[in-house]
Amino acid sequence: MSPFLVAALLFRNTVWEELAIAIQPFSMIRGIMNQTIAITDLTNEQFLQTYAKPGRIGLAGGRTLLDKALARAQRHVDPDKKWGLWSHAFLFQGTRHDNHHWVIESDLDMHHKHIRLGVQENRLTKFHDDSFYTTLAVLDFGLTDDQVQCVLARGLELVATRVRYSTRELVGTLIALRHPSLRSKTNVMSRPQSFYCSAFVHHLFRTSGLDLAPGLDEKNTTPEDLWRTLAPHTAYVLERPKQPGKKDRVVAHLKKLRNRRKTGQ
Repeated sequence: MSPFLVAALLFRNTVWEELAIAIQPFSMIRGIMNQTIAITDLTNEQFLQTYAKPGRIGLAGGRTLLDKALARAQRHVDPDKKWGLWSHAFLFQGTRHDNHHWVIESDLDMHHKHIRLGVQENRLTKFHDDSFYTTLAVLDFGLTDDQVQCVLARGLELVATRVRYSTRELVGTLIALRHPSLRSKTNVMSRPQSFYCSAFVHHLFRTSGLDLAPGLDEKNTTPEDLWRTLAPHTAYVLERPKQPGKKDRVVAHLKKLRNRRKTGQ
């Protein structure tokens, strides 16, 4: 054991802690162990008000065709080919003078006569819709204040330089998912000044010293890769009762008809 580690164990005072932080790998700070905490009986708004903090990562999923398509594409990340849970990733920024929590994300934001394609800031309230965002998670890597400042500063720099959302790179990632040997290589559709959502988040953390997916090209990063990161963290996930699918509804209807016949109704 090195003399530094011996001294650190013997003298756990503030000076030693600060020195240890300065020389430790980013991923080992604060000794956070990987754990997943399931949260139930909360709305999206209540969940986010409780667990959204500056520097944490947000993951979201929904029931739209696009959400389902992205979830299905990410089945290649899982050894058993289970669909992914997430279709979007973003970074929590914190509460501003308007008393709203804001996020930084790379997204496709389309409104009447107004389209934003790229890295942008939005109020967290966009994720309060329980029917649209049916799954949510918050990943806490225990960043220090200086590390939060570093991650947010880089995110805001990409907002200011108008980095674009890249559907082209998203296609490149879908290709790499089907050919795993490509995932560690440069995205085959890579272009400068552009990121899709999870690639953007991975870039922020990697340039700040924390690699969430070692060996993976940041522009081949999926939301599922962030969810499965081995970097020490705590994951808070909002769980809801599983909604019956079409097959479940058909089976239930057939059982109901069978019971009616038995009772003669």
